[in-house]
Amino acid sequence: MASRAVALLVAVALAAFLLHPAAAAAGQKKPATAARREDIPYIRCQVCERIAREISAQVAKKQQALPPSKKVPEIEIIEIAENVCNLKKQEADWMLRIDIVEKGDKLQLVEQDEEGHCNAECKTIERACQEVIGYADTDIAEFVYKNNPSADQLMKFLCKDLSKACAKDPPPVPKDRVPGEPFARKPSKDAEMEKILKSMEGMPGAPSMKMYSRDDLMKNNFGTEDDDDEDDEDEDDNFPKNLVMIQNGLSENFHSKLHI
Repeated sequence: MASRAVALLVAVALAAFLLHPAAAAAGQKKPATAARREDIPYIRCQVCERIAREISAQVAKKQQALPPSKKVPEIEIIEIAENVCNLKKQEADWMLRIDIVEKGDKLQLVEQDEEGHCNAECKTIERACQEVIGYADTDIAEFVYKNNPSADQLMKFLCKDLSKACAKDPPPVPKDRVPGEPFARKPSKDAEMEKILKSMEGMPGAPSMKMYSRDDLMKNNFGTEDDDDEDDEDEDDNFPKNLVMIQNGLSENFHSKLHI
């Protein structure tokens, strides 16, 4: 029963996501979405500082929900540190509100009031974030759990002691650098739908649910995954397969309506 309810909720969410009026622009040329690795040296330190602030804020939020006598479990801090650089996770939603702005010979991360579409700049920030964190997520979590540092203390530990991301000033930006795309605000309905889908990931009844972007859904780009399900023993085992079938059906229907 639980899996049926989840399947229905997912189907409704996907239908609303695909049939949203913003999808009418599907035939238009899409901005580049690959990370610009050449920009990373100019923003690495700022990204590192932002990581420290995000981890500190997210741990503090969890702490506020607990009695004063209890600490946030270390495993939950590890989860934050693991996910803060993964755009498929809610912990990384902060990247969607950042615009990379060229000012003189520097690049600056400028926070926006609303989330934007994740194009090349967003992917560049994610890549820089992943390079800063590397395999140190457990070290960061241990430091936070044992020391309860302020955001500034965590920033020093992560950006100067651990990763060296802020050990020296960034180089000047080349004068012939191709400007990045303008910040494109994401419609509030799209942002809310993505949050719903992210919150469903891993919930009971949907053990293998995958996240797909609008482009993936519209192009039927679901990847190739090994089908290791056993024979149909119960409906929960079939849930991921059924979900993809629902997605494909919606996507094909959407394609036919737009004549793509």
